[in-house]
Amino acid sequence: MMDEAKLREKLSRIEALFAGATTEGERVAAAEARRRIQQRLASVERLDPPMEFQFTLADAWSRKLFLSLLRRYDLKPYRYRGQRRTTVMVKVPKPFVHETLWPEFQQINAAMRAYLDEVTDRIIADVIHGDSSEASEVAAPPQLGPRAIDIDE
Repeated sequence: MMDEAKLREKLSRIEALFAGATTEGERVAAAEARRRIQQRLASVERLDPPMEFQFTLADAWSRKLFLSLLRRYDLKPYRYRGQRRTTVMVKVPKPFVHETLWPEFQQINAAMRAYLDEVTDRIIADVIHGDSSEASEVAAPPQLGPRAIDIDE
């Protein structure tokens, strides 16, 4: 079972991984990792100008996480008037998206989702009912054929 402290530690390790940390001290120092990623973004921007990306994140938890990750790296998320709330636009260099931003988001999102699923299951089992499994699958009821049967015959 993962508790909040373990989740925080795991998220720090993920960030350190994408920052290219090499020592244990660097892996623990999330602030240093963030600085390295921001430096990488700045160097990529000099070689590859930012371009507009559109992301669609239907899950509210994933969208909040993604928006926070963008803001952590001083990126400015937006959406155009008329776009759905699920749409997130951002101008960022393509290599940064493919090599850092999206892979880091996917790993953090998976860790967060696992934690939220675990907490949800535990609370439902403790407060509502111990069995929160999916509904069982049964055979469909028989359907009438192409013509109706007349009972009076």
